[in-house]
Amino acid sequence: MNQFPRRRILTSLSAGSLLLPGLLSELLAESTDADPLAPKDPHFAAKAKRVIFVFSNGGVSHMDTFDFKPELFKADGKKTGTGGGLSNEQRVLLKPLWDFHPGGECGTLVSDLFPFLRKQMDDICLIRSLNGNDNEHYNATLGMHTGSFFFSRPSLGSWVSYGLGTLNQNLPSFVALAPTMPYAGTQIFNNDFLPAYHQGVRVIGGDEPVANLKARTPMSLQERELRLSELLNNRHLRQHRENQELAARIRSFETAFRMQSDAPEAFDVASEPESVRKLYGLQDGQNQGFAWQCLVARRLSERGVRFVEIVDGSSSHNWDQHGNMAEHADHAKNIDQPLAALLQDLKERGLLEETLLVWTTEFGRTPGVDGTKGRGHHSACFSSWMAGAGVKGGMTFGSTDELGAKVAEDGVHVHDFHATILHLLGIDHTKLTFRHAGRDYRLTDVHGRVVKEILS
Repeated sequence: MNQFPRRRILTSLSAGSLLLPGLLSELLAESTDADPLAPKDPHFAAKAKRVIFVFSNGGVSHMDTFDFKPELFKADGKKTGTGGGLSNEQRVLLKPLWDFHPGGECGTLVSDLFPFLRKQMDDICLIRSLNGNDNEHYNATLGMHTGSFFFSRPSLGSWVSYGLGTLNQNLPSFVALAPTMPYAGTQIFNNDFLPAYHQGVRVIGGDEPVANLKARTPMSLQERELRLSELLNNRHLRQHRENQELAARIRSFETAFRMQSDAPEAFDVASEPESVRKLYGLQDGQNQGFAWQCLVARRLSERGVRFVEIVDGSSSHNWDQHGNMAEHADHAKNIDQPLAALLQDLKERGLLEETLLVWTTEFGRTPGVDGTKGRGHHSACFSSWMAGAGVKGGMTFGSTDELGAKVAEDGVHVHDFHATILHLLGIDHTKLTFRHAGRDYRLTDVHGRVVKEILS
């Protein structure tokens, strides 16, 4: 920088030009680095180009929602059930509070908690044998998002961004629609040791979905400032190639600038036809809430965002019903219509063929009573589902025992769940690695198998 004095640069800018011609040509000659978020080829032909990942925080009860257990209805009040945790502690069994009915032509049984989703079961692959390693909210949420139940690691969305890049340079590759934080906090969209431009951008909704998004200086001035800083930063980066944080900060400046033009339009659900807003259950003028999140997720996905996460519930208000399982009804009512609408909307627009829609939670709940009229944490088995690109619709996979206490057939561990998501994106989970602290890391660690039985 010594050969280009600060006064000379400032004089050039104040005169209204970007840079002096000689200085510009010399710096441009050095600005040749490839964009780290440019689209990358997958390991093999992919069925899915993008993912919408819906996470219901707190531990949704499988036997009250998607895993019908007639024997549990019969055994209500008997002291033969599994209590909290993974222990064999005997507790009084609690029957589900809702009836089950078949959905779609496939006839998959779904409880009355989800009347809208029940109609969409022909497009859904329901996994009833998911299982994890921990019964604490923080650890289980961490595991579902990072593959690690005990240590901070890059989130699933960050791994996808790292592996595939973005399809729209004017929007982030990974967006987390998270008005409130679940138990693992920001770790759900954290990049950890991956380059920082793979961290998810948090969107909270409201009048300003992304903080400081509105331009406060003229765009023409910002363009000149950004171009100058980009050229000088890239020169400095060449002298410090090992500094990934510097490279990430340079890229974040560019993304932030571009978002000013594209992001406000993407979040403007008022531009949608009234029929679409009503489909999601969105009220006039509504710019937050789960229905808003679902509609924005569709808008971001169709605009090229590679991975969108929708967070349902916070660490203080969620599906963790120890005291009274009847509270599940309020949480289900909040997400049922918007989720069903998202699936229907994606399908009608032809987006479902290339979009993987995933719904999950951190663990299930116990067949036995925990607290007063509630259920305890239960990672031994729970239900989740997928729909869209490359997934067989109208089917169930895996099963639990007659009380819903443990996996009976075709268990799917969280690592298998992640491996299958990556596979649908054309990624071999054993080859998506990053060198850190002397070893190669991956989302599935040394585990994981692709659940090929559910692939179309």
